Amino acid sequence: MGVSRLDVLYRKLLLTKLFIQGWGKPDDLKRIFKLRKIIGNREKCKELVPKDYPVFIDKVEDQSDCKIHNGYFISPLEHIVPGILPSESIKARFQFIVPKKWKNHKPVCIHLAGTGDHFFWKRRTLMARPMIKEAGMASLLLENPYYGYRKPKEQVRSSLRNVSDLFVMGAALILESAVLLHWLEREDYWPLGMTGISMGGHMASLAVTNWPKPIPLIPCLSWTTASNVFTTGVLSKAVNWRELEKQYAMHSVYGQEIIRLLEYCGVDSFKMGQEFLKSSLDTLSGLDLSTDILGLHAPERDRMGLRTSALHSRAGEEANGQDQLIGREHDHGLDQILSSVNMQHTNINKGSGSGWQRQSLHIESLDFMKGVMDECTHIANFSVPLDPSLIIVIQAKEDAYIPRTGVRSLQEIWPGCEVRYLNGGHVSAYLFKQGLFRQAIYDAYDRYLEKYSNT
Repeated sequence: MGVSRLDVLYRKLLLTKLFIQGWGKPDDLKRIFKLRKIIGNREKCKELVPKDYPVFIDKVEDQSDCKIHNGYFISPLEHIVPGILPSESIKARFQFIVPKKWKNHKPVCIHLAGTGDHFFWKRRTLMARPMIKEAGMASLLLENPYYGYRKPKEQVRSSLRNVSDLFVMGAALILESAVLLHWLEREDYWPLGMTGISMGGHMASLAVTNWPKPIPLIPCLSWTTASNVFTTGVLSKAVNWRELEKQYAMHSVYGQEIIRLLEYCGVDSFKMGQEFLKSSLDTLSGLDLSTDILGLHAPERDRMGLRTSALHSRAGEEANGQDQLIGREHDHGLDQILSSVNMQHTNINKGSGSGWQRQSLHIESLDFMKGVMDECTHIANFSVPLDPSLIIVIQAKEDAYIPRTGVRSLQEIWPGCEVRYLNGGHVSAYLFKQGLFRQAIYDAYDRYLEKYSNT
């Protein structure tokens, strides 16, 4: 199955760059990875958000078909990891859209925002209002950190400035979803579920992994990890790789300290790529490629040989299951090499060796991106929801934004979940298939009522 031409064209029309400031502060990454170990475990995570966490309603709008409650609360992430959220994102804002008359129960679905979905009007118009008319179901729309009212002043539209911002957003949404689910329970709404489109669907999936009860989940146009989105999907073209490569080369903390904190080691992890690298280097170790193929002069050949030696050491240690990424005997040499590569990256010389080194640095940066993305976003790095049969996933067959090739499937990680495939790509599904998204929500709630209405 190919990819949607509309997806590719739409991406080309958007000129903004992602992650223009780079990876983010190393200390922020370390703190988020430490938190991930807690929120990745349902038993540990449920202790982070009290059931009586305070939520406030500050305005109620009376509409012809519904009431719109505007509310807010302080993100629990600010208490748990102080200072990691931008000041503008600390106050979490939401709209709660409730029908004038309930039918049987008082069902509520929490909708998390997809990329570019600022404020509430898109979700309110395309999902919440139709759901009241079609099913008498209420919707709670949570504003993402870094979006809408919570967008940092320096940020341009939806373009997160640091890779770490995506992980901060995810951690905040997991905890904030728990606040809202507890609040809705206190207010006697039932049944409760979660949904979202694209990034919103993935964030909803992560949030549901930590809820200690069976709950309907309907992730639309999302899959198992964000790593492929930013390394092989069309969004990878919007990533500011030049800045990421420069920082990775200049600051050894990323390649020597941060990378050791990455725990995800599934069959689709970046570590498996390092196994491939090792086998490739073993094959090539007897060849003088620098002279026979690349035609390098002696100084360039020496630098490339040292680089290959360092890479070989790194891959070999990973293969032996050691936590240490690079042997101490190579630390100083590798720092010099990466610094040299960075100089060549910004002041390109005419030798053919510089191109090889830049390509090698790009591959390492891609590996690092895949590693950190999998650590914080891979579904397999979190608990399995209590009842996967309540999960209905909507996928577009030709989605160029959410590649499924090379990553584990949701059915493997969440046995019993249902995946429904739509013809077309990501953009066309978002524009024209909202009715099918809503039908999947109703089906998941019906499934829940069949199994748990008497409990």
